[in-house]
Amino acid sequence: MGVKRDFNRLVHYGPQTMAQPIESDPTIAPGPQGAPGGDTTHFGYRTVAEAEKAGMVREVFDAVAPKYDLMNDLMSAGIHRLWKGAMIDWLAPRAGQSIVDVAGGTGDIAFRMLERMGAAALPVTICDINAEMLNVGRNRAIDKGRLDGINWICGNAEALPFPDMSFDACTIAFGLRNVTHIDQAIAEAWRVLKPGGRWICLEFSKVLVPMLDKLYDAYSFRVLPWLGGVVAGDREAYRYLAESIRRFPDQKNLASRMEAAGFAQVKVRNLSGGIAAIHSGWRI
Repeated sequence: MGVKRDFNRLVHYGPQTMAQPIESDPTIAPGPQGAPGGDTTHFGYRTVAEAEKAGMVREVFDAVAPKYDLMNDLMSAGIHRLWKGAMIDWLAPRAGQSIVDVAGGTGDIAFRMLERMGAAALPVTICDINAEMLNVGRNRAIDKGRLDGINWICGNAEALPFPDMSFDACTIAFGLRNVTHIDQAIAEAWRVLKPGGRWICLEFSKVLVPMLDKLYDAYSFRVLPWLGGVVAGDREAYRYLAESIRRFPDQKNLASRMEAAGFAQVKVRNLSGGIAAIHSGWRI
């Protein structure tokens, strides 16, 4: 049975509500759930009930939201900014395209796309399950003087609150590894794309360069949690983020999942020796 979506009850935050805080919506459609007390999944290296993971991930991002950019700087030594630029370069967004950025609450990807497309751009839609992340992004937009051009939607990547074939492009950056059901999130991206639409995913991946993997592991599991404790006051949140990267499918596995969901012309570009990767696929 599919997930029921009420498209008349979108949690939408446009210019008219820019001064109001965004709150989590209890009516957000959940992703698919296993039998009560049955199915489990991973939360970093821990095994947890599927029904619990989304809430646990939300707690992590509630904690890190005020310093999310700093978190990415710590996790990538600042290189995430170049990776995001490479993602936008490969997407090459054009004015007139309808685009949704999933798990993009802080607005970083949307801001970059709007700058690339110029004054004739259609509004970019941001869909994020975490209200605190959306608040951070909305406040950043206000600070930048950008009071329109973005639709802020509180919604689940596994049950996107949009009709079929709504967008020309769908992006997700550093968000796919945090969902409970990766294949469901990929299938949802395919569903909301128009024929000829493109999905691009930027995510931490499997290091391919000998010795760099050992150095990166040492940094991720020893230095990163310590920095998270000192700089952000949350050592455990940063430990989870490091563990979630190691549990994420490698480049080949994720490409295969995309093809299984129906995407065509699937291609992968490794960044910084495979520390991150960009996956691209088309709905033909």
